[in-house]
Amino acid sequence: MTILRTAALLALVTMPASGAEIWVTNEKDDTISVIDVDTLEVIRTLPTGERPRGITFSHDFSRVYICASDSDTVQVMDPVSGEILHDLPSGEDPEQFVLHPDDRHLYIANEDDAITTVVDTETRRVVAQIDVGIEPEGMAVSPDGKVAITTSETTNMAHWIDTETQKLFANTLVDSRPRHAEFVKDGRELWVSSEIGGTITVFDTATQAEIAKIAFEVDGIHPDRVQPVGFEFTEGDSHAFVALGPSNHLAVVNAETYEVEDYILVGRRVWHMAFSPDKDLLFTTNGVSGDVTVVDVAKRTAIKSIKVGRFPWGAALRP
Repeated sequence: MTILRTAALLALVTMPASGAEIWVTNEKDDTISVIDVDTLEVIRTLPTGERPRGITFSHDFSRVYICASDSDTVQVMDPVSGEILHDLPSGEDPEQFVLHPDDRHLYIANEDDAITTVVDTETRRVVAQIDVGIEPEGMAVSPDGKVAITTSETTNMAHWIDTETQKLFANTLVDSRPRHAEFVKDGRELWVSSEIGGTITVFDTATQAEIAKIAFEVDGIHPDRVQPVGFEFTEGDSHAFVALGPSNHLAVVNAETYEVEDYILVGRRVWHMAFSPDKDLLFTTNGVSGDVTVVDVAKRTAIKSIKVGRFPWGAALRP
């Protein structure tokens, strides 16, 4: 073994383990900004396909999936090297997706096609295409993997999909322009945000019945600018942090009472967010201001702004 090779191996062995990262898609730059959670600085900028939006990791974090919307594909990247390994078939204009608990099947919302595409990430083949409403956007899957949800912006519905048959079994109305969906409380509830309607609708997943409607009102902000889009839940699903779009605020919602407890000023046109591993910090993507706001979750206050690329959209944790 050469001296140079020995030195290289020793360097790899003694290199300190990297810390947690927040990965942010920048839809106007065709890049991903990687933020170090410890230093709160951008440590890498990685090129992607055109207009990256949705982003998620495989369960072992060995692969990252990226919706390259204007490239009409889902890209698979090695998060260590930043290399695009291959593309997956996805239908036209993929925006958001969700990875099934089997760590194999991606459910992808195709806005231009009014379909949900199901892709096997191992065989790289489409296994189903499911007709849904017009302009599908949000995607969610239940913790047990039995139900997937697609929200359609123009039809104003949440579409309930049986993942065994890949067929719709229910359609439920929500307010105008639904954006994001999440199963919470061990899958007992489904939350759906409606951007133009200005609400979140909460459903009982067993019956698909509406059990609550959450509205938002920010002092000094016109109601038309209070537009809920992405949201994430604290440990134990006790509270939801909701991005309110061009109001430039987050809402903090008590998930038991469905009451809004607080509002937090962040960057301009807040879209989505991701927590640090311990959920002490929350990172929001602010499209118009081109930055990420770091929020102290316990204090419910913004503590730092991190400049990223143009029009940051999606965010995902790599622990």
